[in-house]
Amino acid sequence: MAHILLGVTGSIAAFKACHLASDWTKAGHEVRVVMTAAGAQFVTPLTFNALTHHPVRTAMFGHGPAAGSDAAGTSGISHIEDAKWADVLVVAPASADVIARIANGIADDELTSTVLAYEGPKMLCPAMNTHMYANPATQRNLAICKSDGWTVVEPESGVLACEDVGKGRMEEPAVIERAVAALLRAHADPSTLPLRGLNVLVTAGPTQESLDPVRYLTNHSTGKMGYAIAEAARDMGADVTLVSGPVALDAPDGVDTVRVTSAKDMFDAVSKRFGDADITVMAAAVGDFRAENVHPQKIKKHGRDTLELKLVSNPDILAWAGAHKREGVRLGDGTEEPRPQVLCGFAMETEHLVERASEKLNEKRCDMLVANNLNDRGAGFATDTNVVTVLTPGAAPEPLSIMGKGDLAGLILKRLAVIHANKLAEQPMFDVDFVREA
Repeated sequence: MAHILLGVTGSIAAFKACHLASDWTKAGHEVRVVMTAAGAQFVTPLTFNALTHHPVRTAMFGHGPAAGSDAAGTSGISHIEDAKWADVLVVAPASADVIARIANGIADDELTSTVLAYEGPKMLCPAMNTHMYANPATQRNLAICKSDGWTVVEPESGVLACEDVGKGRMEEPAVIERAVAALLRAHADPSTLPLRGLNVLVTAGPTQESLDPVRYLTNHSTGKMGYAIAEAARDMGADVTLVSGPVALDAPDGVDTVRVTSAKDMFDAVSKRFGDADITVMAAAVGDFRAENVHPQKIKKHGRDTLELKLVSNPDILAWAGAHKREGVRLGDGTEEPRPQVLCGFAMETEHLVERASEKLNEKRCDMLVANNLNDRGAGFATDTNVVTVLTPGAAPEPLSIMGKGDLAGLILKRLAVIHANKLAEQPMFDVDFVREA
């Protein structure tokens, strides 16, 4: 989790900064807020104090205590300490005045002094009247900031608070949050990226099997678990491909997302990409059966009370992957055959969880299997949490307590990274001529 320093300046868009502070805090990041005097006229420091649980810096030399500060009017954290503490600095909203001062190295308040002391990744999110934004002076100042290493999230076009129409409205919080996440990834310490240099393939969501042009067979999967795994793998430095069934989720930034519909579609997409994957996590809820014949027209009731459908099996994608998984070898002359692959499956049951999951682990040749019971509170479809038991070959099943799907995704991937590293370390040494002749 990151240390995010949020600068808030004088703009009606300051209310969007509240959303940023709240979202980042809920996601587990530590957030500190530095406000200009003008910014405090739009949103009170007390609001940010409540959202972040940290004192808010409002002035270098206060005239009385700020929200969350001590009796002397200081938060006990200087602008130098703030600058050292932060992993990323985000000024949102960034007014024309503050952009001009930053561009010219002016440090005449708490925020601009902190900016001058800060040496890490930094982002400006401009917000102002469209004519102020288009003014050559503002554009010149933004160009200077970009040349000094600032990432600029361009404002939106639309109706502004002053009723002018044009470019100048601060971008929405969700867009800024994605941009900050990308900026953090770009500047991450390689030692904190256990999947750096690896290709990770993830499946997610349900599949749909047509009965006719109107109806289909499916399940209740929302894709949340698989998408959380894809995002966590991305954040750990992997190149990620996500094969997703039909869901209502947006494709994660920085992830190659392949949309599919049926189990056959998903099999085709996975089999095409599986050979390039170092780690594969199959979190999709793939339909086991499909209609043998899809009716070309809508099936009409016509007064009948029953309808018979003949179903046939879909491809078993996990079993196919287990059968085609590489274990890898190192050759005696120091060269390497293709790297070993790690395969993780998921299993949802409604009874006999451990017994059935253990069978699946062995039958599908998985390196790990994550199993959950639909009847457990906090597990199952459409929830933001999960309750799982982790199984690996030769080890006792490990039940885990309830946790958010994002946290679980990180835990799963860290363990898979260890399994992959162990496979690399344990590859047997063969005589190169023997291997090549064979």
